Amino acid sequence: MSEPRELSPDECRWHCDPAVFDFASTAELAAEIEPIGQPRVTSALEFGAAIGSEGYNIFALGAPGTGRRSLVMKALQQRAAEMPPPRDWCYVHNFSDPRYPRALSLPPGMAVALRDDVAELIADADQEITRVFEGDEYSERREAVLRDFREGRNTELQAFEREVQAADLAIGRMPNGLFVAPAKDGEVMSPQDYQAMPAEEREAIDARRQVLQEKLDEIVRRGQREEKRARKLVAELDRDVALSAIGSAFDEVIGKYAELEDVAAYLGQVRDDIVANVDAFRTDHTTEGDQQTPDPREVALAQIGATAHPHARYRVNVLISNDNGNGAPVVHETNPTIEALTGEIEHQSVMGALVTDFTMIEPGALHRANGGYLVVDARAILTKPYAWEALKRALTSSELRPESVRDQLRLISTVSIEPEPIPLNVKVVLIGTPMIYYLLHEHDEDFRKLFKVKADFSSALDRDEQALAQYGGFVGCICHREELTHFGPEAVAAVAEEGVRLSGDRDKLTARFLDVADLVREAAYWCAQEGGALVTAAHVRRAIEEGIFRADRLQEQLLEMIEQGTLMVDVTGEAEGQINGIAVIPLGDYAIGKPTRITARSFIGKSGVINIDREAEMSGPIHDKGAMILAGYLGQEFARERPLSATVTIAFEQAYSGIEGDSAAVAELAALVSSLAGTPIRQNLAVTGSVNQHGLVQPIGGVNTKIEGFFATCQLMGLTGDQGVVIPAINVRHLMLRPDVVEAIEAGQFHVYPVETIKEALELLTGMPAGERGEDGSFAEGTLYAAVEARLSEMAELARKDENGEDEDGAEV
Repeated sequence: MSEPRELSPDECRWHCDPAVFDFASTAELAAEIEPIGQPRVTSALEFGAAIGSEGYNIFALGAPGTGRRSLVMKALQQRAAEMPPPRDWCYVHNFSDPRYPRALSLPPGMAVALRDDVAELIADADQEITRVFEGDEYSERREAVLRDFREGRNTELQAFEREVQAADLAIGRMPNGLFVAPAKDGEVMSPQDYQAMPAEEREAIDARRQVLQEKLDEIVRRGQREEKRARKLVAELDRDVALSAIGSAFDEVIGKYAELEDVAAYLGQVRDDIVANVDAFRTDHTTEGDQQTPDPREVALAQIGATAHPHARYRVNVLISNDNGNGAPVVHETNPTIEALTGEIEHQSVMGALVTDFTMIEPGALHRANGGYLVVDARAILTKPYAWEALKRALTSSELRPESVRDQLRLISTVSIEPEPIPLNVKVVLIGTPMIYYLLHEHDEDFRKLFKVKADFSSALDRDEQALAQYGGFVGCICHREELTHFGPEAVAAVAEEGVRLSGDRDKLTARFLDVADLVREAAYWCAQEGGALVTAAHVRRAIEEGIFRADRLQEQLLEMIEQGTLMVDVTGEAEGQINGIAVIPLGDYAIGKPTRITARSFIGKSGVINIDREAEMSGPIHDKGAMILAGYLGQEFARERPLSATVTIAFEQAYSGIEGDSAAVAELAALVSSLAGTPIRQNLAVTGSVNQHGLVQPIGGVNTKIEGFFATCQLMGLTGDQGVVIPAINVRHLMLRPDVVEAIEAGQFHVYPVETIKEALELLTGMPAGERGEDGSFAEGTLYAAVEARLSEMAELARKDENGEDEDGAEV
């Protein structure tokens, strides 16, 4: 049996040489740095941002804290700075149908100019129209038109009145018009006097009155036609006067936008509408007697026509103005509701009715990002009602329409509008976890069509000189940006060592820069508390220790229970069929290693390996698979010629919750072999590792946490110098133990043993050679497996005799 290999302190922890950093302080470094690592992501972002084909939107997936948002934003901003700014967009009144506001597109920065030009035009028109209509010239021209009408009407009425008088009749007046009536002394005769007259006289009067009444009706009708003609002439005069007042100003502005056909046409419509509705600009067109109480429904309908204010319909609602000249927009929407994405049509209450018009159309993130890039958190948009479907509709149709939850549910009947859709040309970047990406890819058929570019963030990067230099630059960047105390080379080296530990691989550095940045901030804090001018490695170590102290309350309670004997763990002596396994208990941002006693018992039977935790339905599928692999290994080694005539039970003692994982498979198999061989196992060692059916030890996770957890238990109960942990040899590259554990290893107080096979582990645990089968097919005497085989043969014989009804000497009973 060869001597077990023991790891040296240098194999248990990587030490960063401060000399690799060529600065005395991070204050010497630049305040801004290029993205660290992630070449695959950088390439994907460059490709996705540049390709113009439809559907090549980007999903940036990775673990939180890997710098997804900052790297995405920086890459997009660099790309956007090289792009031309997109066009402006505004909504204006649709004079043909107010329910469908028009969308106007203008070159960057011109929407605001159009809004101001139109506002100035309307203000000037208001003044000019008021001035010309209050002027003497307009009054004289209007009076001339009305004078001709009045004179002609008066002449005809006077002649008719003389004719009536000559017929001894008179003209009477009633609310509904004029009439011819009998006369007495030149006045309309009363009904009583008329009835007192002889019948012959009444008949003669009625005959004359009938003829004249018909003539009067014709005169009235002719007068109405002339009055209508006069009003028409006055209206034409008003339009001519209004056009002369505003025409030159409008011609000048229309000329300014002559190259924009839609805008020029709109300005012409504004001019024509002002001329057609010139009374809205006159200050004397309404008298107190003309005012009436409006019907609420008419007010609501008028509101849609933007006529609640006489000039509201001429406003320009600037939706998007790109007048900053800084290239294409990059928008990060943190609250992607359907309204925040697509915009919203607001409403207001008017006499109990909810009404709106084009001036209440509000832009959304897609409007602001149109022509550029929109960055959205995937989880946030998926949890907002209707937002995800609205985004897909917009990307699929390449059109943008304002939407809201109210529109989807139709809970309230409102008088609304339907704005003209705006063409959409935007690149959307979703940021989320791998789980969200793969769920969408599998279950949402639209997702694969719309998000064809995957930017996959790694949680670790190779530990080379370039990466270490970038780590130093990152530390300096944080210090510059947040005005923290700067770090010396030793402190940066300590940060790099923690970065290796967080990555879980000695050849890697963590790319979860959120955690690294927090460590930088906390180390700078402790330096400031001590009044230091430069952060040192001691400050970094204190920040790490303080973070552990804030998080390890449950580990202290666990150690207290072990010390009190509530949790039964032995770290000295030997025991048959009993071994120390190690479980990892995750606690969010912290994990603890918990020593767990595993026991096995063997006896005559045919049930094979019985996993008690599985029978009690306390184990998960991976753990159950590991237990079945144990049975496969035992069968391969000891049941080649005859079946296993044994029952072996195995259990995690004092386990009161679910058990999952196969990292205790080596410990379980060792306990089984110990029980079958009747050979004790060292209790000063803990074991972790998975095993396959060939007896090869496989790697596990959380190796540092497990070693440190058992070390803490041994330290609590007293280090004896022979305690340690058996780990898979493949996990050596993952070791980055705490400094106090490494110091104990260096002092010979604690040990770490790597093993490649189950036999190596058994030899270390029992002090016996495991044994190999010789040419005769049997194990050598004095080996562990020989003892197992002998015990199994003995149990098989006893089982045979029991089945045949024989006693121990072979006699029938």
